[in-house]
Amino acid sequence: MFIRRDETMVATLGKGHYSLLALLIGLLLFSFSWRLAAAEQDWQQWPTVGKAQFTWLWFDVYQSSLHTPDGHYHGLSSDLVLDIQYQRRISAKQLLDATEQQWVAMGYPNESIRQWLLALSQLFPSVNAQDRLYFVAQQERGQLYFSEQGRMPIRLGDTNDIELSRAFLSIWLGPQTQYPDLRKALIGETP
Repeated sequence: MFIRRDETMVATLGKGHYSLLALLIGLLLFSFSWRLAAAEQDWQQWPTVGKAQFTWLWFDVYQSSLHTPDGHYHGLSSDLVLDIQYQRRISAKQLLDATEQQWVAMGYPNESIRQWLLALSQLFPSVNAQDRLYFVAQQERGQLYFSEQGRMPIRLGDTNDIELSRAFLSIWLGPQTQYPDLRKALIGETP
């Protein structure tokens, strides 16, 4: 029943109506959260753009692959997933040190590097052979996922820092990368 008060409609509901309203709200929230979770995992179905093997001296370190919604590379500002499957044990500190070395070699400002490493130090795990890290760049946002020994990926964290996302991806995909043949293979060009 609606009652007009000061030119405003106010609904009065009995106890049974509140239960029904709570149930409807609950169903809507469940539906929304299920759709959001499904949308977040859609990236796992994206086609592969390219694959590359990284070997240091005679050690196989990781295999990487790049995925996009349409299977084509459209630049660092597009939606993409970098999948890194490790082939040996590497500590979180070693991952951070290698990331820092790449950023320094690529000429990023020291203050930016310091801030980015601080953010990544809260997320990077130590990895073993067959573990995977996924960096998902979607809609101006970066997400880091970890899959241990082939298990379902779990999200380690998010960033809205577009510069951090692009700098991280530039290690593999940027034109100033230290590994141009790896980049070419990932973006679907012949190395």
